[in-house]
Amino acid sequence: MSRQLRIAIIGHRFMGRAHSNGWLQAAKFFDLPAQPVLALACGRDADATRAFADNWGWEETTGDWREAVARDDIDIVDIASPTHLHRDMAVAAAAAGKHLFCEKPFALDAAQAAEMLAAAKAAGVVGYLNHNYRRCPAVRLAKQLVDSGELGRIYHWRGSYQQDWLADPETPMRWQLKQEFAGGGPHIDLGSHGIDLARYLVGEVAAVTCTQANFVKERPLPGGGGGEVTVDDASIMSLEFESGALGSLEVTRYATGRKNRNAFEIYGSEGAVCFDLERMNELQFFSKCDPATQQGFRTVLATDPGHDYAGRWWPPGHIIGYEHPFAHAAADFIDAVCDGPPITPDFADGLACMQVLDAANRSAREGRRVEVG
Repeated sequence: MSRQLRIAIIGHRFMGRAHSNGWLQAAKFFDLPAQPVLALACGRDADATRAFADNWGWEETTGDWREAVARDDIDIVDIASPTHLHRDMAVAAAAAGKHLFCEKPFALDAAQAAEMLAAAKAAGVVGYLNHNYRRCPAVRLAKQLVDSGELGRIYHWRGSYQQDWLADPETPMRWQLKQEFAGGGPHIDLGSHGIDLARYLVGEVAAVTCTQANFVKERPLPGGGGGEVTVDDASIMSLEFESGALGSLEVTRYATGRKNRNAFEIYGSEGAVCFDLERMNELQFFSKCDPATQQGFRTVLATDPGHDYAGRWWPPGHIIGYEHPFAHAAADFIDAVCDGPPITPDFADGLACMQVLDAANRSAREGRRVEVG
């Protein structure tokens, strides 16, 4: 492997760690057409950025993201920063000719998403949006069952993304609770994952009706006093798909006892599938083709070499975890940059997702059904 692709990452906390691990593991477990090189880490806290770089093997650090995206020796910009920074970073990096690996949520709204897509298209660079759950082997199996017609005509999608890290009203204020930084609460943070999976597995959303709630309007500030929460705390969406299927999506950070439950159910005329990220190696599958006396949901353990990505890791039955789809995404991204198959979800998918979420926000404000687009 003689070709190298040098990466600059912007952001060094949770997603910075997850992305760094993905690049490193992709290079070790996948046959890549180019070697990803962890060249430059960018963060506002110099000491924390240096510690991050030393731990993960990034060659250099900087506190200036504009320097990072402009450097001639950088091929890929990995955007792992808070949401309100994505638009400016992506547009500048695309203008500099860098390929883009962008964490979700894609942008604050559809208007920003459209700017990011236009910039990537104008520059002719690869723009990838990291909805990593598409790359769970069990989710890929669900996609294959839908596309092959095993489930027949799709009637229903039921999705939920439930966490509980805000169920305690005394949990301190964070940037994710401010509209200007996050673009929304779980509606955009968790809802973007749910809408991406719904589009991926069922198809485009034509119209949406949405209800949102604010349970706690003020939270403690780290230095004392209180800060106003300016985002939603929970969102429930009713979805009408272009295919005629109906769906629902509930997202919340107040589901006591749920840590990171990203689940979906798909019901068709000939079968059904169910998935829960907290059991991410398993897919529940029901088929009407089974004899009547043997029908029922059965558990498929998606760790066989025949399941997408699974053969790159361990023997059958040796499960993979949350970190592995990041490596799958990194490997597919390197392939796409090196003229391999295009990678999705791309920036066009990011815009389509934000259009659904924007329409749902409008529905919640106006109390009515809203068509998407």
